[in-house]
Amino acid sequence: MKEGFARCPSEHTLFVKIQEDKKILIVCIYVDDLVFTGSDEGMFADFKALMKREFDMTDLGKIKFFLGVEVVQNDEAIYLSQRKYALEVLERFGLEKANSVRNPMIPGMKLMRNEDGEQVDVTHYKQMVGSLMYLSVTRPDLMFGIGLISRYMERPTTLHMQAIKRILRYVKGSVNLGIHYKRETASDERLMAYSDSDYAGDQDDRRSTSRYVFMLSEGAVAWSSKKQSVVSLSTTEAEFISATHCACQAVWMRRVLKRIDCKQGTHTIIHCDNMSSIKLAKNQIMHGRSKNINVRFHFLHELCKEGVIELKHCNTQDQIADIMIKALKIDAFEKLKSFLGVYEIPNE
Repeated sequence: MKEGFARCPSEHTLFVKIQEDKKILIVCIYVDDLVFTGSDEGMFADFKALMKREFDMTDLGKIKFFLGVEVVQNDEAIYLSQRKYALEVLERFGLEKANSVRNPMIPGMKLMRNEDGEQVDVTHYKQMVGSLMYLSVTRPDLMFGIGLISRYMERPTTLHMQAIKRILRYVKGSVNLGIHYKRETASDERLMAYSDSDYAGDQDDRRSTSRYVFMLSEGAVAWSSKKQSVVSLSTTEAEFISATHCACQAVWMRRVLKRIDCKQGTHTIIHCDNMSSIKLAKNQIMHGRSKNINVRFHFLHELCKEGVIELKHCNTQDQIADIMIKALKIDAFEKLKSFLGVYEIPNE
């Protein structure tokens, strides 16, 4: 702070220093590890010298690994992956020689509590789920399956174990996948989001699940798959709640991007495939299908009114967040996976 860095109020691990000539240095800290970037080599050298004076630091050079995430950079793009970690997970659970599959879940498959099923080792099951959760840091294509299997950690059965092993078999055939970010042009700097939900998708409590994906530079930069805290009474309500969660994330991301000199000059577009929820967000007319919606979710209406967010209709076939809602057939799954920017990572 005494060297002129400003802490981002929306993300306390992010520090930014901007000089009068618009040169910028961005530093992100995780405990005693840090990664930095910017627009000037001179600022890099000064910062490294400063840190070495103040602390016992090691300069590891251009980033290749950070917190288990592998980084590959070339003239066309930047790639993030967890190849090494994925192989370690497979070896840990004895599936390094398993037959691979092309999608993480059988199309149309629905899991539920299986009270009469044979119970499996709870600790072992939780370890498998936890390992996959960390793998989802660079693998948004795994989010639906991981979110589903994590709901049954209290009493997992052989049915749930079969589902988790299928996800690991998919990982076995896709260890070289990661997220691809194209080298930015002016048009690539615009944040774009996709929001979706599955109405009453949980087979046990009939709650819906909110899903969203944010895209920047042709790759996914944020994604979520989270069961809603209330029971929705209609598809419109479920989609409206999901879009509100997405809008809250958009507000936070716009603030962070502004701090790192990537200001979103216009509104952020959220793609949604439900016309009723879009109309409700634009026009707060209370009718039978919407008057029960909690007041806090109408924050979305205020953001639309202020021009921060624009809800835009998209076809279901182009709804990227659909990959986080249900088990898809292979063709549809691979199409949406490529839309997320998940590709084979090149060798350096």
